[in-house]
Amino acid sequence: MNERTDLLIVGGGLVGTSLALALAAAGRSVTLVEAMAPRTSADASGDDDRNLVLARASVNALRALGAWPRIEAAAGTIRRLEVSRAGEFGRVRMSAEDAGVDALGRVVPGRVLAAALEVRLAESPRVQRLVPAALESLAPTASGWLARIAVGDDVREIGAHLVVGADGSTSLVRRQAGIGAHEHDYGQSLFVCTISCARDLPDVAFERFTDDGPIALLPLPNRRRGLVLTVSADRHDEIAAMDDAAFVALAQQRFGWKLGAFTRPGKRFPHRIRRVVADSLAARRAVLVGNAAQTVHPIGAQGFNLGLRDALVLAEMVADAEDPGTPELLADYVSRRQPDRDGVLAFSHGLVSLGCLAQPAIGPLRSLAMAAFDRLPPLRHALARRGMGFRDSPPAAVLDTAP
Repeated sequence: MNERTDLLIVGGGLVGTSLALALAAAGRSVTLVEAMAPRTSADASGDDDRNLVLARASVNALRALGAWPRIEAAAGTIRRLEVSRAGEFGRVRMSAEDAGVDALGRVVPGRVLAAALEVRLAESPRVQRLVPAALESLAPTASGWLARIAVGDDVREIGAHLVVGADGSTSLVRRQAGIGAHEHDYGQSLFVCTISCARDLPDVAFERFTDDGPIALLPLPNRRRGLVLTVSADRHDEIAAMDDAAFVALAQQRFGWKLGAFTRPGKRFPHRIRRVVADSLAARRAVLVGNAAQTVHPIGAQGFNLGLRDALVLAEMVADAEDPGTPELLADYVSRRQPDRDGVLAFSHGLVSLGCLAQPAIGPLRSLAMAAFDRLPPLRHALARRGMGFRDSPPAAVLDTAP
């Protein structure tokens, strides 16, 4: 006899795990299919880890999920943001004070965040975890889907009223549900690491555009910074093979000396950049969240934050639903998520296209536009609100309850 579950989440990454926790907190029992559980030891230094920028809304959400107390000590704070373009005079500056909040966002090592979610997951009796496990196939049934799942050396068949694809850019759920996707290769690669800077400007994040792509420096505890360096894809192997001294020199040349000399680089994490956008967020009794729904350019650090809002809106909408997979409910979900999704996709794609456009004639106009924007507080405030994750109809879990 086949097993049954109301909701089957495929993908145990940060977004899938957050969705499982939100559903469990709302009283729903769920089954979570994970390729592997994350390491539970969290190195708070983050020197050998990727760092994630959490929008203010995401910090609120993690607090609501009970994970934030295990993250906060390792988190850097963004109270000011400065955006500029190499060789041009314009810049845009935003501050938490102008936005009326204590912080625009936080920066956390990915392993610390994963470990905190793992602890919360272990405390939740409503989440059935299949790990290590992999989805093999989905077959439609009268009331949902029948999933074949390889769990270790076993194969289990589980019927579900709703299947959620949280399984990344190459989502099998997306393909099995018959949802197409459009891909765009930016011709860029990303290198992420931590560094130290001779000059300390606490709580300030920097985003600097260049002809070769953006570079960002993010505040971390202990006077460390998260470095995010974008390069043309044809230099990926060359830069991956650089020793630390050559890599630091490249980053220094791209960013400049505003923060003094760069030293002590941590482990580098390379990543080829492409945009993957699903043709639809939902199909018959199936829905996509996170990178399975949309994988965006990392500029502006919107990817995880957008995926987390996907998860929390879905949890909010199915919390009390007798049947979580009805066409009406999924249509409402798509309608509610579309403006936020479209806004982030347009913002990230437009920003990298315009900010890195290497045409001398554009430079003065771009600088004038940035300088004008910097002098218009209402526009800065509106952009700050969107950057903090409060776009359109956000889930209740992300709303501010304090400054």
